[in-house]
Amino acid sequence: MDLRLPALRTLLRRPRRLTASAAAVVVLAGAGTWTAAVASDDTPSVRRSDRIMAVDGVRLDTSYFTPAGAGRHPAVLLAHGYGGSKDDMRRQAEDLTRAGYAVLTWSARGFGRSTGKIGLNDPKGEVADVSRLLDWLAKQPEVRLDKPGDPRVGVAGGSYGGAISLLAAGHDRRVDAIAPAITYWNLADALFPNGVFKKLWAGVFVNTGGGCAKLQPELCRMYERVAESGTPDPAARKTLEERSPSAVGDRVKVPTLLVQGQRDSLFTLDQADAAEKAIRANGAPVDVDWIAGGHDGGDMETGRVEARMRAWFDRYLKDDKGTDTGPAFRITRTGGVDSTNGTAQLRGASADTYPGLRDHRRAIALNGGEQHVANPAGASPPGVSALPGLGGGGLAQLSALGVGVSLDFPGQYAKFDSAPLTRDLRITGTPTATVHITSTRDDAVLFGKVYDVGPGGTRQVLPAQLVAPLRVTGAKAGKDVTVTLPAIDHEVQKGHRLRLVLASTDLGYASPAAPADYTVSLEGDLSVPTAPAVTTAAAPLPAWVWWLPAAGAVAALALLLTTRRRTDAPAPDPELADVPLVIKDLSKRYAKSTDRYAVRELSFRVEKGQVLGLLGPNGAGKTTTLRMLMGLIRPDDGEIRVFGHTIRPGASVLSRVGAFVEGAGFLPHLSGRENLELYWRATGRPPGDAHLDEALEIAGLGDALARAVRTYSQGMRQRLAIAQAMLGLPDLLILDEPTNGLDPPQIREMREVMIRYAAAGRTVIVSSHLLAEVEQSCTHLVVMDRGRLVQAGPVRDIVGSGDTLLVGTAAPVEEPTVEKVAALDGVASAVRTDDGLLIRLEPGGTAERLVVELVRLEVPVASVGPHRRLEDAFLTLIGGSA
Repeated sequence: MDLRLPALRTLLRRPRRLTASAAAVVVLAGAGTWTAAVASDDTPSVRRSDRIMAVDGVRLDTSYFTPAGAGRHPAVLLAHGYGGSKDDMRRQAEDLTRAGYAVLTWSARGFGRSTGKIGLNDPKGEVADVSRLLDWLAKQPEVRLDKPGDPRVGVAGGSYGGAISLLAAGHDRRVDAIAPAITYWNLADALFPNGVFKKLWAGVFVNTGGGCAKLQPELCRMYERVAESGTPDPAARKTLEERSPSAVGDRVKVPTLLVQGQRDSLFTLDQADAAEKAIRANGAPVDVDWIAGGHDGGDMETGRVEARMRAWFDRYLKDDKGTDTGPAFRITRTGGVDSTNGTAQLRGASADTYPGLRDHRRAIALNGGEQHVANPAGASPPGVSALPGLGGGGLAQLSALGVGVSLDFPGQYAKFDSAPLTRDLRITGTPTATVHITSTRDDAVLFGKVYDVGPGGTRQVLPAQLVAPLRVTGAKAGKDVTVTLPAIDHEVQKGHRLRLVLASTDLGYASPAAPADYTVSLEGDLSVPTAPAVTTAAAPLPAWVWWLPAAGAVAALALLLTTRRRTDAPAPDPELADVPLVIKDLSKRYAKSTDRYAVRELSFRVEKGQVLGLLGPNGAGKTTTLRMLMGLIRPDDGEIRVFGHTIRPGASVLSRVGAFVEGAGFLPHLSGRENLELYWRATGRPPGDAHLDEALEIAGLGDALARAVRTYSQGMRQRLAIAQAMLGLPDLLILDEPTNGLDPPQIREMREVMIRYAAAGRTVIVSSHLLAEVEQSCTHLVVMDRGRLVQAGPVRDIVGSGDTLLVGTAAPVEEPTVEKVAALDGVASAVRTDDGLLIRLEPGGTAERLVVELVRLEVPVASVGPHRRLEDAFLTLIGGSA
């Protein structure tokens, strides 16, 4: 398991000086200074110097990044995640430096090339190190000072690094702003929730750090003691609480941007909720952002989160009061994973104030009498909710297959169901319920969860795969207990039911080893928070004029469209008014030919929210199809309908189409924003219809908009062109080879742009020759060859995940284990490969059940995915003619 989470690199701020006798930072070695020219020759360079510093007897490996220009700049400390090093932060450090910050990254004690024992952010260790690093920053000529010895500085970090940013703000008054992400407020509450040991995550923590030998001795003794007993003791809680931001919560008084993950069974949303309450009580500004991903996988929204963090620091470190830092509360909402294509449908919702986890509660009546639950000897077999430790690989792959892993064993749980809902219900926060529990032993451990159950009970979804552990002492005499369930954001559709489950075991936690019987009854309704002030932005009314790249061509096209004689067009089809694109029997012959076709009898349909990949070898007819779609050329036969309207040159419905074809021409001396504004004025449309800010947010250009385009890298120019195509937020966006000339990081950013754009219910059509990129970006495919349709449908169907799965493993699987896998119910065969196991399922076998059984057999699952890649499928479909 990798807890580094490089996608959410973190900035560290200044911890307070501890004692006058503390040793100052000593530079032991310097690796020199080099200049990185990134992406293009005209991109501003970044100076970087590497140093080994002696800090209170520990050697810290550091990198210092400064802008090429003269002057003093605010500083940012970037802290890495657990198990990582300073190298994980390099890209983000360079981005921040180009944005006008001096950035310092370092490997924390026990990680990378730094020495010392891991102290889990010990105030006398890792936190004191930050103060020493701040002392060093205060002496650098590139760093802006508030006063002598006091640099203007921000701190951020993800996971382990997020906690150090909070701790730094509490221990060192020089810290000016922080941006912690997917982290903890109270580590004892995170690893011992409600007195139950989170054993798998705790083990991941220890082993990812290199085992007990790398930890401070007292931490190793604490872990071994709790792991052996299965029960946290007061001394263990005290050890972790001393290293938690909550210990100095009353001293965190700086502007704080809290980013927390919804798919996170390690650091749940209630950790950020506790931090928000404490910091706001201190009088500091606090914004909260719930992202779609977390330690259990999902979309980390890297580009958007980093852009918001930069805006936060621009406002509070650069004193740019005009910077929009976003809403007080933002949440990324998803309808889950589309089982037909593996794509999460995302869009943002926000509120002017943070609602907390218990806002506007609604009572839901539940049915179910007194029930008996067994805790089996050894707490085995355990139920399954999340699979801790597989978030970066296995669960992400499972999500791509549309699989949610959750399993309750008969006799080991009680369930209470609601009636079918009469209207949709959005749950935002922590549901609660009061139950009466009696046990044959004094100590009872149960795991509460709320399922969304579809009509007929055929589909049961556990939102975010989260459970709430609960230890009940004094249960032998019977006890009423209020169960606080996991904080979630989930929409339950009309006709679905809510199901409260209380289970005796869970794979991720330690249950009592001694057998016991529990009696569980319901003492009231299920209370669910609805947070009605949190609203999802409606899709804006589209207002778009399709375009050709060069500004001169725009003017010429406008003249052409106003003077061209228009022919009569078929009447719009009202049944297709909400369908972005329908192509039927489309044909186009080559010039001066009666029997040679560029496109022949092509038919397919595209729905809202899809990202459609148009694939085919050279000469397949892709470009001709796009030109007909954009009204540039007329088809010889067939028709194209966009939202029910037939496409003709100059058709009014083309105002709902945006296009990016072969790059765009920009005026190099103007800024990015000025170029876009000039282009929009040339279309003659009202300024308010441009939706400029929305397009720019999707494209993720940030501060670069104020710079002259001649300073842009190729990737930035591509994103600016995409933003131009998105002006007016067209309902249908066409992109022809948008990743041409981009390097892998820029291609990844372009992928995120397309996915974000479609997430709001709009549609994207992309033509690309990069098959691996199409496989990750697109929900659906149209494959063409020699002008004809070869196949169309969801990516998953074309790739052919079918009945054969490739299970990647962290270590080779021994033959006896392979034989056990092959003997499982629902498995037709299992064969070892270089990467793991190739497993063919029998009819009725499911990936969900397979993964559960693999975990029980202790197979070290690292990933699960379809056996065939898109490249294989593509070459098969076109007969290798590419």
